[in-house]
Amino acid sequence: MKFSELGLCEPLVRAVTEAGYSIPTPIQQQAIPAVLEGRDVVGIAQTGTGKTAAFALPLLHQLQRGTEAGGRPERVRGERPRVRPVRVLVLASTRELALQIHESFRSYGAFAAVRSAVVYGGVGMQPQIRALRDGSDIVVATPGRLLDLMQQGCASMDSLQVLVLDEADRMLDMGFLPAIRRVLQRIPKQRQTLLFSATMRPEIRELAATILRDPVNISIEPKQKTTELVEQSVCIVPQKQKTALLVQLLNRLVPQRAIVFSRTKHGADRIVRQLTKAGLTAAAIHANKSQNRRQRTLEEFRSSRPPILVATDIAARGIDVDQVSHVFNYDMPTEEETYVHRIGRSGRAGAVGEAVSLCDPEERRMLRSIEKLIGFSIRQLSLADFDLSESAAISDDRGERSERSGRGEQRGAGERGAGESAEDRWRFRGHEERRRQRDAEQRRPEPRAPRKPAASGGQRPERRPEGAVGQRPERRHEGAAGQRPERRPEGAVGQRPEQKNSRRPQRTSESGAEQRADGRGERSERRPERRPDARPGGRQAGPGEPRGRGADGDRSRGRGAPGADEFGTGIFGGASESSGGRRPARDR
Repeated sequence: MKFSELGLCEPLVRAVTEAGYSIPTPIQQQAIPAVLEGRDVVGIAQTGTGKTAAFALPLLHQLQRGTEAGGRPERVRGERPRVRPVRVLVLASTRELALQIHESFRSYGAFAAVRSAVVYGGVGMQPQIRALRDGSDIVVATPGRLLDLMQQGCASMDSLQVLVLDEADRMLDMGFLPAIRRVLQRIPKQRQTLLFSATMRPEIRELAATILRDPVNISIEPKQKTTELVEQSVCIVPQKQKTALLVQLLNRLVPQRAIVFSRTKHGADRIVRQLTKAGLTAAAIHANKSQNRRQRTLEEFRSSRPPILVATDIAARGIDVDQVSHVFNYDMPTEEETYVHRIGRSGRAGAVGEAVSLCDPEERRMLRSIEKLIGFSIRQLSLADFDLSESAAISDDRGERSERSGRGEQRGAGERGAGESAEDRWRFRGHEERRRQRDAEQRRPEPRAPRKPAASGGQRPERRPEGAVGQRPERRHEGAAGQRPERRPEGAVGQRPEQKNSRRPQRTSESGAEQRADGRGERSERRPERRPDARPGGRQAGPGEPRGRGADGDRSRGRGAPGADEFGTGIFGGASESSGGRRPARDR
């Protein structure tokens, strides 16, 4: 049977022929006539058997016939352009799968007057909104971004005729089911619904029956779940030696295009680092990468010199890249069906491939479940042909931590001194981090200790300035021997400077001079210049006359005493101040 015998229009047959296809696959032979009849369809077939063309070709045929029959109404000049409704909605689980389906519609509809648009997250909305407003008969979308555009009124589904769920088992599981239900509430109830997938559990079938009307069940299931074109094998290897074994397998098999599947996103990045360290070119693709970066990585993988693609399970669903020769399962999957999708990236469109799984002894239970699903035992490879002695140098981070934690490897003193330098002994992450902290502490300058005021030699610490109560002065002044420091400014009476080795200076009214409180009573030999004494008549004190007393020799600190200051309180002592008739100068 040929495509022309399935009732497809001439533009579609010509596009399929130019794409290199002449004979339809079994799923296409059964699904295309049912879709053309307008029936709901549930199609189950192996990966790489052309399920996308099984629903894309009949939908393009219906849209092309409708366009030829009725055409589209022209926009009336002066009217406000409105959002053009879509007639076919295809929901995909990942962005990469949505882009791939969109490219298939464009390829098969190259000679048909049908427009398509793709809608997915991770990129700007405006280009997608413009594509919808310009008119799109087919919209391929991920559920999250589609709901955002529908809430903004940028995607009208009032005229929707067909809903397609590709990879339906993933779209109807607990992760996507809430979003799918919200989409179903916004689209017409009278529609045609198509579900296609490689695997479908019984509980998913029961859930799918709630959104279908008298469906046609098409199941192309051979004796085994996986394709016979992919040779499968498994290596039982400890987790810490998986990277060393993977590097040797890649160097020995020399794959044309290889995909390495990791269970986690951080694990994929770690594998890329270790493969790069081993001299191999690798690139990672997972949900933490931006959409532009993911697309560039896939374009590089499709090029003539592709890197080794390290991916999580987002690449296990529907990514169609030609001539993928090898698939490596670095981590065993968490679901048995995921294994089928992983190795299905190889052996597509009649090509042969090879799949190798690295199974830790603790992952044997999953291996047995996979063998039960596919219906046969996977061939086990012997590790005798591989040298894993250098696994410590290229092992993953978890292997390093588990191997080096605790007591570590026991090495002799002679071996350590002969073949291992001090830098090699510190090369592991924990030791390296502690060494960096130690070096940083050694290079850090020690804080400068505050200077202590001298306790002898007539030196006095600098008084605290005004308003600096409770604050530590930034700089202390230590004068030379015999030099008196600056006096306390006005308003700073009662402020106690911080001193460790000296007591607070005190004034004495007997001589009117400041004496140190350490019991020495030693005066400074150098005094500031005196101002004229504030005595009656401006007369200074004579050589034999004691300072700080009036003409009558009485003490002048009392209120109303001769020589009292202008405040009348005797706080500064007027002419009887200890400086010999000079008021204390302000802070200079």
